Amino acid sequence: MTALPHIRYFLGANSPSGFYSLYDQLISPEEARAVYILKGGPGCGKSTLMRRAAAQAEEAGLDTEYILCSGDPDSLDAVLLPAKGVAIVDGTAPQGVVTLGHLRISL
Repeated sequence: MTALPHIRYFLGANSPSGFYSLYDQLISPEEARAVYILKGGPGCGKSTLMRRAAAQAEEAGLDTEYILCSGDPDSLDAVLLPAKGVAIVDGTAPQGVVTLGHLRISL
């Protein structure tokens, strides 16, 4: 069995009129069971934590989507686990537009 390639894409981009964001389309509130928002300064380990969580999910056989940072594609803005309804996101600017109460989560 051949392993599927990692799914990688951007949800934001710098444009002549400023930063363009599709982060509000990362996961729909109806599908979201949990959204974990990581806040912290550059180099504190947000991307590392997301990569490690994604690696564990892949080892468990889960489809994993990597949302790359448009300013630094070696950095992550988010990891999405669609089958679990879970997203782990970098909550710092410019993608840090998620506020408390943004998603209504019902279990």
